[in-house]
Amino acid sequence: MLAAGTALVGAMATDVWQQARTATVDLWRRIQPARADGIGAQLDTLRAQVLAAREAGDADTEQALAGAWRLRLHELLRANPGFAAELRQLLDEHLTPPLPENEQTRIRSVVMKVEARDNSRVYMAGGDQHITGA
Repeated sequence: MLAAGTALVGAMATDVWQQARTATVDLWRRIQPARADGIGAQLDTLRAQVLAAREAGDADTEQALAGAWRLRLHELLRANPGFAAELRQLLDEHLTPPLPENEQTRIRSVVMKVEARDNSRVYMAGGDQHITGA
């Protein structure tokens, strides 16, 4: 779910940001109603920062802003585990769709679990995997 912070920042630079912002604030209103208006104001400030960073070609600042929101959403999720389904819905329906395809690919998450025993080998990949050698 940490992808939501990255998608949130990415969606800020799209033409449909206002709808994504509304959905984000509505979600916050359901989870922490007293903080929803403040979150809306913070999102407005964040959008201005993201747009300025993109205009300046400052990818580091944009990544830092996304990281701060990934942490913020992670803390909210940790405090409210039932929030995961609603956050996934926000991500899938409002934040990811307006992004360009290359950014959508970065946002998608892959969860893999493995347990190796004895002399077994495990090869896992979230994308293409090429194994060479004997």
